[in-house]
Amino acid sequence: MSRATPQMRGLSQCLIAYETRENKSSETRTPAACLVSEKLRPHLATLMGSVGFRALLARALALTHPEAAWLRAVHVKADGSLEGLDELEAQIHPDEIFEGCVVLLAQLLGLLAAFIGENLTLRMVREVWPKLSLNDLDFGKGNKK
Repeated sequence: MSRATPQMRGLSQCLIAYETRENKSSETRTPAACLVSEKLRPHLATLMGSVGFRALLARALALTHPEAAWLRAVHVKADGSLEGLDELEAQIHPDEIFEGCVVLLAQLLGLLAAFIGENLTLRMVREVWPKLSLNDLDFGKGNKK
């Protein structure tokens, strides 16, 4: 299928960078992309049910394989969380982890935008991260506010 769009990559990089800064002092070893998907999970599960969220995340994960082959070792558990990222941190360079996480999140957000539209997707992101400014992201004509 297609690669993650530049707009969704930009949004993903912004969210991951924000979560990385916010969780710098945290004792969690979970990569920031997992934290982002974990923060999105309750909102998306409300929208589409937990099975729907799991299916969306699993599809996004499958779409990442051409761009981040190491993510083949990661699986979506029945509860919609990701399994296998912690183990890979010791084996994969942090830059590769960051890029793979960007691609995974971009695919997830891209699929969500395909289903509910860009405006609703961005509204949901703003609800989850109200302090985060998304004004610098380019989502095309008429979508800048």
